[in-house]
Amino acid sequence: MPDDMESFGRDFLLTLLTTDPAAAVEGEKAGIQRIGIDIERLGKAARQAGHDTRVSDHTWDDLSQIASVLRTSDVFVRLNPPHSGTVGEIDVAIERGATVLMLPYFQSEADAAVFADHVGGRAHTMLLVETPRSIVRIQEIAETAGIDEIMIGLNDLRLTMNLEGFEFVCSPLMTTIARIVQDCGKRFSFGGLGRHDDTTLPVNPDLLYAQYPRLGATGAWLSRSFFQNPPVNWTVKDGVESLRARLSFWAGQSEHDLVRAKQRLASQSIGSKT
Repeated sequence: MPDDMESFGRDFLLTLLTTDPAAAVEGEKAGIQRIGIDIERLGKAARQAGHDTRVSDHTWDDLSQIASVLRTSDVFVRLNPPHSGTVGEIDVAIERGATVLMLPYFQSEADAAVFADHVGGRAHTMLLVETPRSIVRIQEIAETAGIDEIMIGLNDLRLTMNLEGFEFVCSPLMTTIARIVQDCGKRFSFGGLGRHDDTTLPVNPDLLYAQYPRLGATGAWLSRSFFQNPPVNWTVKDGVESLRARLSFWAGQSEHDLVRAKQRLASQSIGSKT
């Protein structure tokens, strides 16, 4: 649990994926710290076929446009999984302005080390842990030099482990992973956040909010649902401010209340279609 409840929401790192320069500027003004693109395509369509997930069509030119309009937010890129072109992708991303790079769907500490070595301190390095093999090797991965942050990717893990909803977030395994990552001095993040008061979702999103301070997580994606069917006269700035305030609220709750929220989230996840 965080020590300073007020700063928890304020300092929480949000990541927005967009190719729209106007949306990027609006996001930056709203206080979203990481804005950029997703070029991950290799193998993703086959892995997530038949599920409500997105396969990106973003391009390097999109990255250049986003980088050109941002002034204070970091420029983010999710790369492809490790492959023969990874080194080239890293170089292109940095040349076009990226300051935060994410490596998804990797398998081992060796993959992490190659990634970190080639970035060589030129950008903030994030790993997206979303394979069972990388979960098993999380201690060695978290100890890898040159890695700044480890994020847990819930979609692929849920599919490969045949789980429902947010079962993984509520599991003892997730608690262990969070502790290992933090003990190694790395930032820990996971999942995506919608609006905490959105009643159209199959699982109460406010219960998910409670898991971030419970696990000591410091960041998340802004999910697609965050922007869908907003209230009348809603703005991104309004939404981000409300999100941060709600995270700080949960950071101020007792351990008993956070555990109770976890139990309710686990119960709602069984049979859900998230």
